[in-house]
Amino acid sequence: MSLSKTRLLGLIALVILTFIWAYNWIVMKSALIYMSATDFSAYRTVLAFLMLLVVLKISGRSLAPTPFWPTMLIGFFQTTGMIGLAQIALIVGGAGKVTIMVYTMPFWIALLSVFVLKEQLGLLQIIALITAAMGLLCIIQPWNSQNSLLSSFFALLSGLFWGIGAVIAKRLYRNLTIDTLSLTTWQMGYGAIFLVILSLIVADHHVMNAPYLWFALFYTIIPATALAWVLWMYILKTMNASVAGLSTLLIPVITLFLSWWLLHERPTHFEFLGVFLILLGLVFINYHPKRH
Repeated sequence: MSLSKTRLLGLIALVILTFIWAYNWIVMKSALIYMSATDFSAYRTVLAFLMLLVVLKISGRSLAPTPFWPTMLIGFFQTTGMIGLAQIALIVGGAGKVTIMVYTMPFWIALLSVFVLKEQLGLLQIIALITAAMGLLCIIQPWNSQNSLLSSFFALLSGLFWGIGAVIAKRLYRNLTIDTLSLTTWQMGYGAIFLVILSLIVADHHVMNAPYLWFALFYTIIPATALAWVLWMYILKTMNASVAGLSTLLIPVITLFLSWWLLHERPTHFEFLGVFLILLGLVFINYHPKRH
């Protein structure tokens, strides 16, 4: 009875997390009206780092930093690269389209794992990569001069950087026993430093003192970072990791429809086909048949 209740709570947490992260892309896109991309990324990561420190303290974990060099590298790629580049991609790219391309991260992990972690790709994984490449081609549509190739480039680079950060974290977990929330907190802190430096270098610093900007900062810091990571930790504790991972594939799909509804970014037929192919590829790449 108690086990069934625990799984039910895990499922509820997963549904809440999915919608929190999906809507976060709409918030990130909308916030660009009121604040420059680099400034918004710097503000949200600095404040999120401070909030995660509070979460660490409340949960009774140590505030001691995790190993400096690997954590700093994860922070550079996963926070500075992934968050910063995604926010820049959103300047001219639609929220749904950018999200789909950022969530190609599992494909980059699969490719990088071959060279860095010496893992081998199975037939399904190879098919997945080919399927995803076809899907990306449908979304980017290089033959359409109206599409922003620069936005697509930054979005894909964001996914690549996210994948590099994940592979570095994977190597770290192989060698050391490290608390996930502590690593998340300190990589966020180091990544925020790079984003602050970037925001100081970039000339664009427009800020409009509007209620939506404060809402956007609140949303990206509290629900989308602090609460979301607590929910994710609980989900991983109560549910099968592969099921939890596959379920996050709903995030870019929900974002696509939210951006259509709220931002009036209507996807083309090619983009719908591209979304289908990428999601199909993600299912293939995450499929691990049971061995008897």
